[in-house]
Amino acid sequence: MKYLIEVSVEPEFMQEHSEPNHYVFAYHVCIRNEGEQAAQLLGRQWIITDSDGDITEVQGEGVIGVQPLIQPQCEHRYSSFSVLKTPVGCMQGFYQMCAEDGTFFEAEIPTFTLAVKGFLQ
Repeated sequence: MKYLIEVSVEPEFMQEHSEPNHYVFAYHVCIRNEGEQAAQLLGRQWIITDSDGDITEVQGEGVIGVQPLIQPQCEHRYSSFSVLKTPVGCMQGFYQMCAEDGTFFEAEIPTFTLAVKGFLQ
């Protein structure tokens, strides 16, 4: 069986909620099941790194309180946020998934950059 989950993320700096040493970034996630069978998202692990090199790991069940079952050729979208002490950082990680045949696998969340608009040229 083929298990293929594609993850894309669009980050957004939230200036109205930010101040020096407290930079708020929203991120909008699309999880698309390009596989041959349904897969349920059971958990997540994020690695969040700021430009000082400080790393925060976040683990938990599901995403924003749900463990969606994503059918083949369908997607699940959600938005969340992260707070950094620096104006630039990055996030990456993976989702723990279970295919309908009972196989557990990980879906990679590719590294994406969090940056205050105009900070990186």
